[in-house]
Amino acid sequence: MAILHPFKAWRPTPDTVEEIACVPYDVISVKEARTLAEGKPKSFLHVIRPEIDLPEGTDPHDDRVYEKGAENLKKFLSDGTLQQEDQRHVYVYQLIRKGRPQTGIFSCVSVDDYDKDVILKHELTRPEKEDDRTRHLLTQQAHAEPVMFTYKDDEQTEKLIEETMEEEPLFNFKAEDGVVHKLWKASNTDAFVKAFESIPNLYIADGHHRCKSASRAAAEEKKKNPEHTGNEEYNFFPAVLFPMSNMNIMAYNRVVHDIPDGFLETLHEKFKLTPGAAPSPSQKGNISIYIDGKWYAMTLPISDNPNSVEQLDVHRLQEHLLSSLLDISDPRRDENLSFVGGIRGTEELEKLVNNGDADMAISMYPTSIEELVEVSDEGMLMPPKSTWFEPKLRSGLLVHTF
Repeated sequence: MAILHPFKAWRPTPDTVEEIACVPYDVISVKEARTLAEGKPKSFLHVIRPEIDLPEGTDPHDDRVYEKGAENLKKFLSDGTLQQEDQRHVYVYQLIRKGRPQTGIFSCVSVDDYDKDVILKHELTRPEKEDDRTRHLLTQQAHAEPVMFTYKDDEQTEKLIEETMEEEPLFNFKAEDGVVHKLWKASNTDAFVKAFESIPNLYIADGHHRCKSASRAAAEEKKKNPEHTGNEEYNFFPAVLFPMSNMNIMAYNRVVHDIPDGFLETLHEKFKLTPGAAPSPSQKGNISIYIDGKWYAMTLPISDNPNSVEQLDVHRLQEHLLSSLLDISDPRRDENLSFVGGIRGTEELEKLVNNGDADMAISMYPTSIEELVEVSDEGMLMPPKSTWFEPKLRSGLLVHTF
């Protein structure tokens, strides 16, 4: 069973939430964060991107960055910017992008569930990113941002969500990107907890490093606590849990910065490209390639009887094109390959090639949520940058301290 852990959240007031709430730390650069937070002393970017309050060029792993983040959070907790609930609660969180609602449950989940694979993964984590997030957690003594999870649709939880949404929301605002954010406090918290006792697994959608860092931080806190019971707040971390049917995955596209002379001819010979293709492929198994100002359609080869990973378009691309033809064997670290989230559109791919930043762009068909769950259920791992989830959760709505 999955453990749902209600928590005493720190949150903005309804009249300040728009000023405080911000995009997640990992979707913007430091430069973009500085711009977004300019003139906004209460923006939560000062907590999750504290390097913006230090001189430009400061190493993001400098001790001062972690200390500044803790200082900024402490200030927000003490000066009333964030106020703590009197009781533990579960919340319902809805995001509406271009008229499409995505509604889930905002609560804490268990580190033990993560460690014991009740919470299932589909990506590897990188030690340097784990180290960074773990230091932020331990220095701030808080989980400042939630993780995005999914779970298989369940009638009971859906009913509870609908009942909660009949009440007036705590928050209802439109962010600068046009996404509407609504948050309700559930009055039937115990019913939500009980319902999740029949949910066998949770699946990480977005936030593998935050999950791993929560586990590492809990282990460090446990070492310092001779009376550890497992019920301490450091054993739980915040997440928004969406039923599978609510999830929206966009393509995660690729650009290759340098290709060999005559590479287009090589692709024609090996894969029989079709010129005049649409920038976005219309079905699984197809990609669109942009070279020299033109789009070409290509069908990805597939092995006989593929397993859940081998049938993924991102795996087929990696195996049959990037690795075999361009010697890009480690897509996580190869500097000849960059990734472009689908939210930026195919116009961004064209721009990168047309201005000389890349020689070739590859437009992908989105990985499905069913594929993600199948890979996770089989205990396998996806290639890096297989999914781009949209809309993104807003940071600063609910903060969990431990």
